[in-house]
Amino acid sequence: MLYLAIKALVSGIIVAAVSEVAKRYPGFGALIASLPLVSVLGMIWLWRDKPDAENMAAHAGATFWYVLPSLPMFLLMPVLLRHGWPFWLALTTGCALTIALYLGMTWAGPRFGLRL
Repeated sequence: MLYLAIKALVSGIIVAAVSEVAKRYPGFGALIASLPLVSVLGMIWLWRDKPDAENMAAHAGATFWYVLPSLPMFLLMPVLLRHGWPFWLALTTGCALTIALYLGMTWAGPRFGLRL
């Protein structure tokens, strides 16, 4: 249980740090947010729990393919916000697009030989 609390605390600190930095320096906050910190932490936690090279390779490979459908959200949201959409509606629309693209990747990926 302590291990789970430590993982949650470290992960939460990163999210809080990104939001605090982004208040003053939006570009730098975006840079920090774009770093694969969550993925790296996830791999560290996964390796500590199950040090299996093949499992880690499968995880890292699948992470790459799942990052791709998340990227259009970061193009759509600025366009919507600059056209006067309310933040929550722009965010919801971006998330809905991401979910649709994730479903598409989950469906199409294995048909192209991807292990997801």
